[in-house]
Amino acid sequence: MLMESPAALRGAARVSRMGAAATMLLVVLSGMGVAAGLWKLLGIAWTAFAAMGGGAWLGRSASSGHARGLVWSYGLASGAMMTSCAIFLVPPAIEYAATAGGFGVAVGLVAGFGVHTAGHRLTHRDGLLLDPSVVELTAHALAAGAVIGVVYRNMPALGVLLGLAIVSHKGPAGYAAACRLARRKRPAGVLLVPAAAVGLTALPAGLLALPANPTLNAFVSGFAAGIFLHMAMDFLPRCEVGGGVYEATGLAGAEQGRAHRRLDRLRLHAVASTALGGALVPALWGLVA
Repeated sequence: MLMESPAALRGAARVSRMGAAATMLLVVLSGMGVAAGLWKLLGIAWTAFAAMGGGAWLGRSASSGHARGLVWSYGLASGAMMTSCAIFLVPPAIEYAATAGGFGVAVGLVAGFGVHTAGHRLTHRDGLLLDPSVVELTAHALAAGAVIGVVYRNMPALGVLLGLAIVSHKGPAGYAAACRLARRKRPAGVLLVPAAAVGLTALPAGLLALPANPTLNAFVSGFAAGIFLHMAMDFLPRCEVGGGVYEATGLAGAEQGRAHRRLDRLRLHAVASTALGGALVPALWGLVA
C-alpha cells in the first residue's frame, strides 16, 4: 500500500479545517438569523447544508454504474427549480413593473452565466487548495445565497417551497462531487464548504432592506428569477460524451457504439425526470396552499 506524502496529509488536514470552519461560521450566522427572525432563510440554509452533506455521504463510496440515478436526481431538481422560478418569481416581477421585471430576468440570466464562467476560470488556477469542482460549487452557492437572502428579505410573502426547490439540486450536486473526489482519492469532507455557502451569504443578505420601490422590487425579483433559471438549466442532465453523466456510466474508453446507445437511453430518462420535477412543484403548491 502506498503511503500519502506529508504534504498531501497536511493539505487534507487544512481542507478538513476549512470545512469545519465553514460549518461553525454557519452556526454563528444562524444565531444572528434567529435573533432577526429570519426563519425561512434559516430553513433554506440548513436544508441546503443537509442536502449537500447527505448527497456527499451517499456518493463518497459510490462506484460506477450510478448514471441513471444521477440523471433522475439532476432532472428532478432542475425541473423543480425552473418551474418554481416561473411560478413564484416571474409573475411578481411582471406585476410590480413589467419592463423592469423583464430586464431583471435578462440581467439575471447573464449574471448567472458570468458567475458560472468566473467560477470555472478559478478552477484553472494553480495552487488551489480546494478541488476545482468544489471551487465552482462554492462560487455558485455563494452567489445563489446572496440573491436568496435579498429576495426573501424584501418579498416576505414568498413561501419556503420556492427556496427548497431552488436548493433541491444540492443533494445530487453533492453526490456527483463526492463521487469525483472519491475517484481522485480526496476527502469528501471538503464539500462542507459549498454546503454551508448558501447560508453564509443568505443570512447576512437577509438583514439588508431595499427601499420600497415597485420598479426596484420588479428588477430584484426578475434578477433572482434569471439567476435561478440559469442554475436550473446548468443542472439539466446532459447525456453527452465527455460529460458528467458519461463519466458516471463507467464507459469511458469503451466502444463508441455501446456508449452512444447507453446515452440515448439515458436521454429519455433525462426528459422524463425533468418533466416530473417540474410537475411536482404545482402539485405540492396545491397541497400547501
